[in-house]
Amino acid sequence: MPSATLEEYLETIYKLAERGEVRPAQIAEAMGVSGPTVTATLKRLQAKDLITRPDNGVALTTTGTAEAISIVRRHRLAERFLVDALGLSWDEVHEEACLLEHALSPKVQSALEVFLENPAFCPHGHPIPSSDGTVAVVSGEPLCDYGEGASVEIVRVEDEDDSLLSYLASLGMYPGTSVFVCDVAPFNGPLMIEVGQSRYALGRDVASKIVVKPSVSEKDIEARRKS
Repeated sequence: MPSATLEEYLETIYKLAERGEVRPAQIAEAMGVSGPTVTATLKRLQAKDLITRPDNGVALTTTGTAEAISIVRRHRLAERFLVDALGLSWDEVHEEACLLEHALSPKVQSALEVFLENPAFCPHGHPIPSSDGTVAVVSGEPLCDYGEGASVEIVRVEDEDDSLLSYLASLGMYPGTSVFVCDVAPFNGPLMIEVGQSRYALGRDVASKIVVKPSVSEKDIEARRKS
């Protein structure tokens, strides 16, 4: 089993790879470490056959992917436990889960899954991998890609930054929440959105980190526009 440090790298590489090719500079930024530190750690991962370095980028091997998915599973189960069983808020659990994920044995993971009644998603909307390594694919697009009149449902929040999650919580914006786009300001301006009975101006940067899916038909959207 890799050390806690190597596990953190595998988890980071896995998450970055979901968005495209991975470069060492991206890993350094995501983990808050220096370039030389990343280079040295990547050499350790490569020596253990957990990554390859295509075109000076970074890619997980089959073994590395399996290890990364196991870590992600532990992390998201830990987050679910901290929220559902211990009552912590969703903006408090990421760092705590980072500590717990390295200590959860397969036996404890299975027990947690039963205790939590087989949760499919973490509190932030990301799928929890199954025990056999299967990861559900849930489609969606950034909220900022939608225009005026769109009625959508939040699927997940890509960035688990504590301050962002706290802000979204204050607006009542969680996975499963319905959002209506009332207006989109030109020149990359904010989106005016409606959540429940309240309206908010949401910056494009924040909206880009909220993944959503259409929640009603075009006919319903047109009816709401005219109301």
